[in-house]
Amino acid sequence: MKKKILVIDDERTIRVLLENFLKEYVVTTKNDGLEGLSWLQEGNMPDLIVADIQMPNLDGYEFVKQLRASGFFKDIPLIMLSGIESTAEKVKCLKLGANDYLVKPFNPEELALRIELLLSHK
Repeated sequence: MKKKILVIDDERTIRVLLENFLKEYVVTTKNDGLEGLSWLQEGNMPDLIVADIQMPNLDGYEFVKQLRASGFFKDIPLIMLSGIESTAEKVKCLKLGANDYLVKPFNPEELALRIELLLSHK
């Protein structure tokens, strides 16, 4: 059975890129953290989440906090995407509970490998 990945990013190009690149997975995309959380609360359970940090309505930090505070979703592997290349930013995300952090623009092949690695540890 194909693994499920939830991609949350307000940039349409990123969502389309990942949908096309991650063909071996069932990819669901949402525009922001609020949409992502609503989708999860409707009873959907992805195997992994890729989320942007800078988004309207509910940003990546708040999304991670709410995700990790939830009993149901706290163990879902999470990769953060960010346009900010800073160690402090990376550390902040990892401390909040993200499993990995990639800076945009990223190599889709690298993201696919990181996804594979996280899913193999699950």
